[in-house]
This record gives sequence, C-alpha cells and structure tokens, in this order.
Amino acid sequence: MTPPTLRLSIDGGQTGTRLRLSDAGGVLTEVEGPGVLTDRPVVDQIADLAVGLSTSTGHRIDELAVGTSGLTPAAANPSGLLQATQHLGVRRVALAHDSITGYLAANGTAPGVMLAVGTGVVVLALSETAVAKVDGWGFLLGDAGSGYWVGRAGLDAALRAFDGRAPHTTLEATAVELFGPLDEVYMVVQADPKRVSRIASFCRPVVDAATAGDETARAIVAAAAAELAHSATSALRRVGWQPGAYARVGAVGALATHSVTMRDALAAALAEHAPGASLEHPLGLPLDGVQALLDVADGHPLRSFIHTAGLPALASQ
Repeated sequence: MTPPTLRLSIDGGQTGTRLRLSDAGGVLTEVEGPGVLTDRPVVDQIADLAVGLSTSTGHRIDELAVGTSGLTPAAANPSGLLQATQHLGVRRVALAHDSITGYLAANGTAPGVMLAVGTGVVVLALSETAVAKVDGWGFLLGDAGSGYWVGRAGLDAALRAFDGRAPHTTLEATAVELFGPLDEVYMVVQADPKRVSRIASFCRPVVDAATAGDETARAIVAAAAAELAHSATSALRRVGWQPGAYARVGAVGALATHSVTMRDALAAALAEHAPGASLEHPLGLPLDGVQALLDVADGHPLRSFIHTAGLPALASQ
C-alpha cells in the first residue's frame, strides 16, 4: 500500500512561525517556531524549521509549502530549498510571499482583495486576469496600519504626552508598565535586537485602550484603519475595480480578525474609501492558505507568484 503523502506547511512571520504537518485525512501536528528574520537568507531559515520538525516528530516530509514575509523574487530559491530538505523525503516544494498565502486563506482563488495585518502589512487584489500587491515594504518604509505601525504610534503618543506636546493618555501608564520609565523607553527599544516585534507588541494595549474609550488610542486605530482601507482601494483599482462595484475584502492576521474595535474601524474606513467593498471574515487560517499553495491550478493569476520545484517523477512544473 502506498503511504499517505505528508505535507509540511510553514507560515513564516516576523514575530513567529507556525508549522503544520498534514495528510489527506487532516492535521497530524501543528507547532510554533521562531520568527523569520528578513535581514537573513529566508530559505535557509525555512529549511532549518523543516529539519527541526522532522527530527522532533520522526515523520518524513513529502511536500513542503511555505508562505513567508521578506521573500523577494530574487530571494526565492525553491530548488535550493528542495535540495536542503530532500534528505527528509521532500519531493515537491512551493514557496510564496505571505501575501499570496494570505490571499488564499482570506478569499480562496476568487477575485477580491486581501489585507494581511500582523507585525507588518501587505495587501493583495485579484481579478480574473490580474494581481496587484500594495505595501509590504517593511517597518522602515511602509507597513502602514500594521501592528508595528499602531504600536509605534502608541509609544509616540505616550512620549508626546510625557513631553507636554499632546494630551495625557492612558497609554502613558501602560508604556511604563511594559517598558519602564518613559524617559528611558527609547533606549530600551533601541537596545533590543527584537525591537520590531517589541514595538509591535504595544499594538494590543493601544487597541484595548481604544476599546475602553481613550481618545488618543481611538484616533490611532482610526488612522490605521484609514491606511488599510486606502491600500485596499489602491490595490483594487489596479486590477480594474470601479467604485460602487462589489468586492470581497478578506482580512487575516490577529489585528484584523480578533479585534472588534479594529474591524469596526476598518469597515467604516472601507465604506468611505471603497464604496461597494465589503469586509468579510476570512475563509480560513493563514496556514490553510499555505497548505493550498501546491493546489493552485496552472493558468490562475496567482500561479506565477508561486515558486515551485520538484523531483522528476513528481515535478509540478
């Protein structure tokens, strides 16, 4: 009897990764791993994660599907990833930017727009014939409306209030609780090698403060929602959408899916920026989108953004 095909799906984010080993019958195991460092070779880190899971569980891996942040076309090296994991049993590899896997999780393969809102943010719109990506430019140059963006804005507001440049806010006391004295916060953050995720961790307190009625925090959440809606509108226009036409907006990531406050602000911003667009709950989890990578049909607009490699007998290209 032919043994079942085991597929390892890896959702690689800047703050952390999730790994799922599954077969045709369902999920066998699902674990968490360290975040992907975008200033280091991504493929090497993914290979290490696959080796670690195989070693810890004793399972072989037949197929490897990966969605990760920090993946540029130049950095995508599916053949190298296949070579690095072939000793685990891997015969097929699919590698894509997390905007692609996020889209599959949010909307499947149907037209619409996806907002992936985590530590960073990336937006992807899809029509029957075109794909448009917006933002995803990292914390230094973009990621407008992301967890990092909100966290940084919250700390900025606390420091402005401390200086007397802005009204007092409950974010001051929260920042002291999490980072120490306000006049030392900038040193604490700069000295932390995980400063990006550390700043992004302040997003949740900002959203909680907004929910509790803090006006400064409410303004930050509204501004983040406006940025996300603006990015979604820009992406939709690039694939031919016209205002007033229906467009499914699927949002993935903790900030967009777990916070009623953020979802309400985002729905209001979309109504203003993109009339006809409708914020919907994602069809699946991010890992579901990763797991679907190897199943996207040839000829689909997303297919050209999925980098694949396979051994001759099972090659997908």
